[in-house]
Amino acid sequence: MRLSRLSMVPAVPLALLLALSAFAQPASAWEPVEQVETYPVSGTTGFQLYRSVGENGPVISGDRRTIAHTTFKLTWRRDYQEKDGGCVIASNVPKLIITYTLPKPRGELPAALAASWKRFYEGLAAHERVHGSHIIEMVQAIQDVSVGLSAPDDPGCHKTRAQLQTHLKRLSDEQRARGREFDRVEMGTGGAVESLVLGLVNGP
Repeated sequence: MRLSRLSMVPAVPLALLLALSAFAQPASAWEPVEQVETYPVSGTTGFQLYRSVGENGPVISGDRRTIAHTTFKLTWRRDYQEKDGGCVIASNVPKLIITYTLPKPRGELPAALAASWKRFYEGLAAHERVHGSHIIEMVQAIQDVSVGLSAPDDPGCHKTRAQLQTHLKRLSDEQRARGREFDRVEMGTGGAVESLVLGLVNGP
């Protein structure tokens, strides 16, 4: 009987495999939570559905509404350690929840309109996921710059905290600027979102 190379590898105890797996994972590994919330729209044509989107979309400022929206909640578990009069951030683990708000028809749509709506919805979702990616990248950048951040002669870690706040503002401002520029292109004349809207409105 011929043995495969795999079958000839000596068995490794499960406990050792688990230990090696845990060792291989970085201590600061984290995963974002991404979730979708919907708001109801109605209509029997693409134009009516889009008009309902305008009437029911999420409010982003004052009484201004938008088609879709991405928000997030971010908290941190930071380990500040004082040593020899100084302070260092030994670890900084984020908990990130991203929420995408998208429209959803109240009832079942006719087949042709359903296909048109599906293209519209999937395009919107893809647009919002880019915003989500920007947020995830910002959070990772914050973690990268904060772990190991330190200051000498810093009892109470006040200097270290102030340094971190400077980085937080810079990275947050960069993320917002990226989002604004992305929307400017996507929602401008000839942009992907404009094409999605025209496809829906001019469809069934």
